[in-house]
Amino acid sequence: MKEKTRCSWCLSDDEYIHYHDEEWGVPLHDDRTLFEMLILEGAQAGLSWLTVLKRREGYRKAFDLFDAKKIARYDERKQKALMADPGIIRNRLKVAAAIENAKAFLVAQEEFGSFDKFIWQFVGGKPMIAVRKKVGGEPVASTEISDAMSKELKRRGFKFVGTTICYAFMQAVGMVNDHAPGCFRAPRSRK
Repeated sequence: MKEKTRCSWCLSDDEYIHYHDEEWGVPLHDDRTLFEMLILEGAQAGLSWLTVLKRREGYRKAFDLFDAKKIARYDERKQKALMADPGIIRNRLKVAAAIENAKAFLVAQEEFGSFDKFIWQFVGGKPMIAVRKKVGGEPVASTEISDAMSKELKRRGFKFVGTTICYAFMQAVGMVNDHAPGCFRAPRSRK
């Protein structure tokens, strides 16, 4: 049986391969999971995605399965417990950001009827196929759309949502299909 051709970034670890094959770039419309991915992408800042991915179950346990209503009510005692939890990345700013993001998430959810409706408006409700322009040989890490998303999320009080994080979020939740040409998950027009 012929081995599937995949994006090169995922080949170093079986967990990465599974994530690539089953989740990355698949359009996601569930509010709780969108919130989870936004928090995890913010937790990645300065780290590798694999570092975060290997702690995903720890995050789910520590952050009440990413229930935004519960997280928005976390107090100082809960924050201290999170900072002592080896199952997550124990960064005070990232933990505090998750709580603030839960509050902002709930406001956007209320205003738009769902976070899904709010966030997918940036791509007109349909996944985009990335152009994969290269800068110095590397795929771009942000676009005008991720710039606009970042600006709006920050305006609404979200933290750890710079344009690079927003673009990674867009890739993760399928707002943009950025699988490399030749990858078995790439859009047909790109293979």
